Amino acid sequence: MARALAVGPRMALARADSAAARAAVVTARAYPNPSLALDYTKDPPRRHVLLEQPLELPWVRSARIGAARSAAASAAYTLAAERAAVRYVVQAAYARAAAALEVRRLSARNARDGAELLRIARARERAGDASELDVALAAVTAGQLESDALADSAEADRALLDLQALMGLAADRIEIVLVDSLATLPTAPPPVVPARPLRVAAAEQELLSQRSQVSLARRSRVPSPSVRLGFDQGDPGGDNRVLPVLGISLPVPLFDRGRGAVAEAQARAARAQAALTQAERESAAARAEAERRRAAARARVERDRAIVQDAQRVTAMSLTAYREGAAPLANVLEAQRNARDALRQYVTDLAASREAEAAYLLAVSAGERPTP
Repeated sequence: MARALAVGPRMALARADSAAARAAVVTARAYPNPSLALDYTKDPPRRHVLLEQPLELPWVRSARIGAARSAAASAAYTLAAERAAVRYVVQAAYARAAAALEVRRLSARNARDGAELLRIARARERAGDASELDVALAAVTAGQLESDALADSAEADRALLDLQALMGLAADRIEIVLVDSLATLPTAPPPVVPARPLRVAAAEQELLSQRSQVSLARRSRVPSPSVRLGFDQGDPGGDNRVLPVLGISLPVPLFDRGRGAVAEAQARAARAQAALTQAERESAAARAEAERRRAAARARVERDRAIVQDAQRVTAMSLTAYREGAAPLANVLEAQRNARDALRQYVTDLAASREAEAAYLLAVSAGERPTP
């Protein structure tokens, strides 16, 4: 998970957006630079030095800084939400990989059981207790189980390679070994759950930022003045004294009165309000769906556990009966098939339960559904 958070492209984009938003706060807090003008004319005085400093109105500056701060807070919440999403992706990939490894072990054991059953059928045929049809049926079953074992082994390798890709490791060879099994993967909620989902909090801060932009656009309709300080020098008929210059520059809003900027800022604020409403609804729906999915997954796991125990008991009884000649081979094969299906279904549902737990944590912390 640490490697995925460090090298994942989603995290790189979110970190870049957050850094840009923090830099925008620095830019918003900066004061305008003065401008220095050096002129030379033929008319006396000939040399002119002017320093012009724009004056920032305090209500304009506060609105600009407030908008930048809210945007930075929104980016920070978005970054935290991306972390939660990456955690879910890694947890789900780990659960799928652990399930695939467990299925591979089950398939290998089934292949060994099929080979053992074929050996028993041949031994009984030599003893005159089994027919050639029983041996052929056992041979076909053993071959199918061997093929299933090969396919499940390839699927397990693919699941491990997918997990390695999330970690930024090689995707063409196995480099990791899973330590946690499906039974030992953590299912407890995180120690700290935000009061509001991260996506909702990000949308709230974005709305505050856009409202500050509306205030900034309205306050900027009154242009900021500038102060001019300088001196003139170079009167050929005089004593070449330095003549001070002091003035003020007042922009005149003759052609552009800021109506377009205000309308654009209001439209963005309306969109941010709609995005917040959508985020709140989607967050509530995601949490409700995650709770239902988690409860259903837990119920399936408990049901599968009981079915597996019964299927394994039936398989052992049928195999004992076949060894003693009290049951046909078809009963043994049917019991083994039912046990294999029950075990595979149990592993699949257990992996789905682990994914449901991770999806629930994603819905509670970030307020979003898992990405397919």
